Amino acid sequence: MSRRPGPPPPSPWRARPPVAQPPAERTAEQRIYGVNACLAAFARRPDALRKVYLAEARIPALKEVLAWCVARRLGYRVVAEADLERLTGSRHHEGVCFDLLRPPPLALEGLLERLPANPTPSLLLWLDGVGNPHNLGALLRSAAHFGAHGVIVPAAAGLDVSGAAARVAEGAAEFVPLLHVAAEAAAQALLRRGGYRIAATVPRDAAPLYAATLPPRLVLVLGAEGEGMRPAMIDNADLRLSIPGSGQVESLNVAASAAVLLGEWWRQNRPPGAEA
Repeated sequence: MSRRPGPPPPSPWRARPPVAQPPAERTAEQRIYGVNACLAAFARRPDALRKVYLAEARIPALKEVLAWCVARRLGYRVVAEADLERLTGSRHHEGVCFDLLRPPPLALEGLLERLPANPTPSLLLWLDGVGNPHNLGALLRSAAHFGAHGVIVPAAAGLDVSGAAARVAEGAAEFVPLLHVAAEAAAQALLRRGGYRIAATVPRDAAPLYAATLPPRLVLVLGAEGEGMRPAMIDNADLRLSIPGSGQVESLNVAASAAVLLGEWWRQNRPPGAEA
């Protein structure tokens, strides 16, 4: 009877210092870190795994991953905390870092083809100027929780799922694709043909969220901190929404705003049988 490989001994590469990957450089591989982010990536796309770096204390939690590496002769390395900080550029690595092949890029047309047809409810996010990776990670986590089908960003923005974004997303980056669009007007026209309405989220001169009827097929546009979204995006929207509050601050953080908006859309449009 064949036996499943057990956890491997500490890697013989331990003495060699790992090389940090430039965080802004988009290559064929991506480097992510954080326990939940790495385990979600392994569960969804194990064949993409190329190398594992981990602290010795993480060996018990990563037995299945390390057995996979042994069976397929993939590299793994037990390293010190300082090495993990250099690899990830962060103190918040949680003792593990993966190098994986990036998932194939997904075009908006391809996403829409595989989604339920109009008039089935569907929610997308469009980020206009959002660049903070921690905000992106929090947005992805909320998007996954409330069943959003994707996050759209302008290709020129250069926003991608970095290690920091993946860690904050806690695995959600594996479920909610990030789509880059080069021709924004054409993308918006395509969305409208698919039955989506586009809502600009702004702090004033807009319909209060809880008094609005949110369309079942909706694209929520969220702007950057400070300067907000571009006026052209607001002018081109089908509706404008604001989140009412005490007025003591002008608006919420963009990730917090997204969670509130997503939650209200889910309350109004959640699929039959979903949690109330």
